[in-house]
Amino acid sequence: MESKTARLTLLVDPAKKAAFERLCAQQDKTPSQVVRQLIRDYLAAHGVSYVPSGTPPAPARKTARSKR
Repeated sequence: MESKTARLTLLVDPAKKAAFERLCAQQDKTPSQVVRQLIRDYLAAHGVSYVPSGTPPAPARKTARSKR
């Protein structure tokens, strides 16, 4: 899971927001959880990769020396 967060502010119709919040509550999820999953799914569907913030860097790979 990401260790850092950034705020995403969006405007939505109040009735749509209320219906979304009710559905999230029925599924025992927060609206933020659902939106984060939607974003992950959207990125994956479009082949966009990213490294989550807070992910430790990959260890350095050893390179083979060429023989002459």
